[in-house]
Amino acid sequence: MGNPTDNATDAEGAGSDAAETPAAPALDATAPAGQATGPTSARALLKSLQQQFAPFRDCLPLSIGIDKQILAQVPGIDRKLMRAALGIHTGSQRYLRTMEKATVRYNLDGSKGAEVTDVHRKHAKDTLQERFRKEAERKKAERDAAAEEESNRRRQEKLEQLTAKFSRKG
Repeated sequence: MGNPTDNATDAEGAGSDAAETPAAPALDATAPAGQATGPTSARALLKSLQQQFAPFRDCLPLSIGIDKQILAQVPGIDRKLMRAALGIHTGSQRYLRTMEKATVRYNLDGSKGAEVTDVHRKHAKDTLQERFRKEAERKKAERDAAAEEESNRRRQEKLEQLTAKFSRKG
């Protein structure tokens, strides 16, 4: 919970035009409280939120506490799924790149919210750098393993050639 994007209540970047549909067909706002009749996975819920709300669709920095706005707009949504969907969204490379340069956060209705702090911009930048570093290390390890495998294959081939050459009776 120490990182700004780790907590769904601190999720950055969501907004929507007020003229948009208040609830997508996938999310039934008439469902009894606590019973979501919509998406059953975080990714499906995220897709539904992206269809419903411009800040999700456009990957804008979300206001802190956006989860409360979602709960007000989509009653009956599964909180656990919503938090997982927010985590996926706010952890995406696209969102983090937006956060690196952002100056303002957006509410669910698309209106401007609070300012994006330097701490949150730095966190987004650091998170991206760490991901790129890990990916580079993983690719290097793969290349090294492939080179080692090729070296072992050539060594084995040469041994077989030598064995064949010296085992001949002539």
